[in-house]
Amino acid sequence: MDVRRADERYPGGDPAAGIESWHAFSFGPHYDPDNLRFGAMIACNEERLEPGTGFDEHPHSHTEIVTWVTEGELTHRDSTGHETVVHPGDVQRLSAAAGVRHVERNEGSTPLTFIQTWLAPLTPGGTPSYETVRGIADQTPYAIPEAATLLHIRRLRAGERTALPDAPFVYVHVVRGEVLLGPEKLTQGDAARITAPTNLEATATTQTELLVWEFF
Repeated sequence: MDVRRADERYPGGDPAAGIESWHAFSFGPHYDPDNLRFGAMIACNEERLEPGTGFDEHPHSHTEIVTWVTEGELTHRDSTGHETVVHPGDVQRLSAAAGVRHVERNEGSTPLTFIQTWLAPLTPGGTPSYETVRGIADQTPYAIPEAATLLHIRRLRAGERTALPDAPFVYVHVVRGEVLLGPEKLTQGDAARITAPTNLEATATTQTELLVWEFF
């Protein structure tokens, strides 16, 4: 189990313009050849956008992009004609495939925070696709078969336990709260990269929300 603390992430964005980013993996100018991916995951970014700010139209290709909003509202528009407002509790997935362009903005009146994960597909290319699943926490796991990945949303009360999947690679990100994972205590923004876990449980010490990624 490799624990990465929130303050070890690479800072990014443009704080003066109301955009703050924290990157868990090698990203942009923060090149680290020893931190390029884990399982299918090639990026896990926490983004905070002030009202009226965002990312103008930009391209992606050969990437499965999964977004989890933690506060505020995310406005998404893409070159395939989709325009959606994503709320906390929704999962958004954009399959960039051979190529797509999109816009991500905070067009609301309160700050927006979201966790965005990029996954490497098993097969590059293809036709872009998009979906938003409302209230995903009641329906998990959420499958991304293009990347042989399952996403589990775990919301725990203090003292509640949850078993982690037994898979070759498991990535746990603490959205909020505090959790014990084996001998380690993880708090908001911390993550654990786990290889071949066996009968491993997470125990919440406060009300907690976790993103648990299972890679095959």
